[in-house]
Amino acid sequence: MLVELKVNGFPYRREVAPDTTLLTYLREVLELTGTKWGCLTGDCGACTVLVDGEPVVSCLQLACQVSGHEVTTVEGLDTAGELNDLQAHFVSNGASQCGFCTPGMLMSAEALLRNNPDPSEAEVREALSGNLCRCTGYNKIVDAVLETAKARAMAVSAVPDLSGSSSSVGS
Repeated sequence: MLVELKVNGFPYRREVAPDTTLLTYLREVLELTGTKWGCLTGDCGACTVLVDGEPVVSCLQLACQVSGHEVTTVEGLDTAGELNDLQAHFVSNGASQCGFCTPGMLMSAEALLRNNPDPSEAEVREALSGNLCRCTGYNKIVDAVLETAKARAMAVSAVPDLSGSSSSVGS
């Protein structure tokens, strides 16, 4: 079966068996190994990717079901080979211990921040509730997400108004 996807901004067309999961397609067919094998039952969130901007556990999603859609993996978060701000805040906050859950956590957090740029702590915890971590206790992960939200808000408010009007950003 032909599966056509845009992954991290690049188009791919590959023939795969009809029962190929999105996780298998990404890791074995495209060799994008940032997305992790975990429970294979959709419970741990290690395989979370974004499909059209929404978090999806790729171990339960057939590749053919997302043919024609856009997929973002953890590899797609970096900017010009550098960590993006969310990844950098995970590092600076010690939010990544063994690193196994990190790709899924990052993808769920990125989806949250794209849909809700100013989440509360409770909203962050809810967004990450489908991702299990056995190392950090979650507090450092939540701190990293909240710090990213704050930094992104400050970056937006620092953009100069070039329209000639005297209104400030966000008013």
